[in-house]
Amino acid sequence: MKQTATIYPRARIPYGTWGSSYFPAWQTSPLAEVNIGQFAGEAMNRIMGLRRVPVHELEYLVIGSTIPWHWKFWTAPMVASCMNHRIPGFHVEQACATGLQAVMVAGAQVEAGGQDVVGVLTFDRTSDSPVGVFPERRAHQRTYALSDVWDNFGFDPATGKAMIGCAGNAARKYKIDRKEIDELTLHRYDQYYNARKSGLLDKVLVPLELLNVQGKPMGVIDEDLGVRRLTLDAIRQMRELDTCVTPGSQTHASDGMATLLVTSPEKARQLSPRPEINIQFVAKAEARTYPSLMPEAPSLAVQNLLKRTGLTMADMVVVKNHNPFSVNDAVFAKMLNYDWHKMNNTGCPLVWGHPQGPTLTRVMIEAFEEAVSVGGGYVLIFWCAAGDVGIAAAFHVGDGGNKS
Repeated sequence: MKQTATIYPRARIPYGTWGSSYFPAWQTSPLAEVNIGQFAGEAMNRIMGLRRVPVHELEYLVIGSTIPWHWKFWTAPMVASCMNHRIPGFHVEQACATGLQAVMVAGAQVEAGGQDVVGVLTFDRTSDSPVGVFPERRAHQRTYALSDVWDNFGFDPATGKAMIGCAGNAARKYKIDRKEIDELTLHRYDQYYNARKSGLLDKVLVPLELLNVQGKPMGVIDEDLGVRRLTLDAIRQMRELDTCVTPGSQTHASDGMATLLVTSPEKARQLSPRPEINIQFVAKAEARTYPSLMPEAPSLAVQNLLKRTGLTMADMVVVKNHNPFSVNDAVFAKMLNYDWHKMNNTGCPLVWGHPQGPTLTRVMIEAFEEAVSVGGGYVLIFWCAAGDVGIAAAFHVGDGGNKS
C-alpha cells in the first residue's frame, strides 16, 4: 500500500459482514406492497444471522433512504426495533450518493471513538412512492400536490429540465458516438451475466422472504427482476430519446436494501470470517459541474481525488461506478483516458437498476468482493448525486490483519 494518508485511520469495513437484496425493477415484486423500512430492518437481521454476526454486537445504526416511507419520522431507532435490537442512530440522505455517505458517516462515528460497531443500512422503494402535499405560503394557491420520485427524476428545479437531458448534453459536449454507447451497453450486460455465472454475486446477494401483515409468506426475492439479456442488434434498433440515450442505455427504477458494518480494527478481526483481510477508508472527494452536465461531475471528483492522494488510475485494481446512463462511462473514459472495458466487472446499476438509497452500498460490496478475488489493492468508486454533483471514494483492500 502506498504511503497515502487515510481519512479514517481506525475505521474498518469487516470483510464478509455484508449483504444486499436483489433489486426487482419498479412494480415487479411484492416489495411494492411492504413498508420498506420494516422490511430493511428485518432483512438486515436475517443477513447478519447468515454472516454469523450477533445483532447485539451492533452499537449504532446509520440508515439511508431518499423516498418517504411510513414511520420515516422515527428513522434509525424505529428500523433498529425491526431488528429486535434497540439501539440509537439516525438517517442520512444525498440522492444517488446516499449509500456511500451513510458509510462515511459510520466511519466518522468509529473514528471519533463513539462506537466500535456501526451498522449501515440503506434502502428505498421507488414503487408507489407517495405524493407529498407541500405548503407554499408565498403563492396564492397556498399548497401544491407535488414531488413523488418520478417528478424529481423529470424536473431539476435548478434548470427546469429532466435528468435525461443532462446525458444528452454530455454526449454532445464530448462528441460521444452512438455506436460506442451501444457497444458499451452490451458489454455492461455481458459483465453482469458473467458475474452471475461465476458465482461472485452469490457472495453479495441474499434471497429474502417477504411476509404480509398476518406473517404469511408473500414470496421470495431471489432475482434482479427486470434485467433481461440484450443483443447488439436489439440495442442498435432502440429509439434515441436524446443524444446517445436509449431505453437500453439508461438505468431503471427499482426497490431494495443493502447493508454492511463499519468497525474498529479489533472488532473487524472478531466479526469477519476472514480477519486477515483489511479494508480501509483512503479518501473521498466531491465536485460540481455546470447545470445539466451531470455525467462529467463524477469524473471531476475522481480527478480531485487522484490529485489529493497521489494515486493514479493504474493503481486501481477495481473501478466501479453508479452509471444511470452509459454516457457516464464514455465520458469518464475520455476525461481520465481510461478503458471503459476495465470498469464494472461484476455488473453495475445501469443493468441491475437504481433504487437510490442502497445503490451505492451494493456497488461497494461488489467492489470489495471483486478486489478480494484479484488479491487486493485500491478500489475506486464514483457516482453522481442528482443534478450536477459528483463524488468519488477510494478504499484499500489488503492483507493487513486489520491492524490499527
